[in-house]
Amino acid sequence: MPYITTSDGTQIYYTDQGSGQPVILSHGWPLSSDAWQVELKLLADHGYRAIAHDRRGHGRSSQPWQGNDMDTYARDLAELVEQLDLHDIVLIGHSTGGGEVVRYAAQHGKGRVAKIITAGAVPPVMVKSEANPEGTPIEAFDGIRAGVLKDRSQFYQDLSAPFFGANREGAEVSQGARDDFWRQGMLVGLKAAYDCVAAFSETDFTEDLKALDVPILLAHGDDDQIVPIADAAIKSADLVKHGVLKVYPGAPHGIYGDYQEQLDADILAFIAE
Repeated sequence: MPYITTSDGTQIYYTDQGSGQPVILSHGWPLSSDAWQVELKLLADHGYRAIAHDRRGHGRSSQPWQGNDMDTYARDLAELVEQLDLHDIVLIGHSTGGGEVVRYAAQHGKGRVAKIITAGAVPPVMVKSEANPEGTPIEAFDGIRAGVLKDRSQFYQDLSAPFFGANREGAEVSQGARDDFWRQGMLVGLKAAYDCVAAFSETDFTEDLKALDVPILLAHGDDDQIVPIADAAIKSADLVKHGVLKVYPGAPHGIYGDYQEQLDADILAFIAE
């Protein structure tokens, strides 16, 4: 399996499929690059070089005690890009991965990044504060941390319901998809899973979004129970210079089913523009 070793000695696993313009996919919490298997094949089949990595502490990457923060995640991605010598990159990030690619592009990717796509992404900032009164109260994120510490296996099983909208009437998500969410979640180191909650909920990406000078597609389901659209993509669209907001009616946070088919078609179209 391919790995890079970062400057602090962390091994980052990645998968690299196809050839052509590079497309890097960054996963959400608590998942791994496996969450992008369909998109990896789709992109490679359409003539792109599709690359997805496991964030430090997640999947098959190392589980260091330190560095479970957005600045380090973005630096890890920068080192992956540099070691693979990638240029003219399209970045795709889901949820936490959306924050990672936005920070990478703004702070490390000048001259390397061609386009960005986010789906259900956490920017500009999730947690409620005086400056962000519409945000999610800190107590919700404290509850996530408590659930991870108490019984992470059961917590991930329970979380898969709102993640995929399985708690909505008429939901058609399979048990297999929910089981795979649990499987990927169980590969995350406990320290990484715990620390990453603060990384995805408390990091402020406002200045990163303002700094982006490339086209960005902001995709978001309007029934996202994990990252509510009103405090995420809708606000981000007002901060970026070259943004396109695409709202998917009834779509949940998890990329699955009709939402996945529609999003994948929009990804291919946006890259080809």
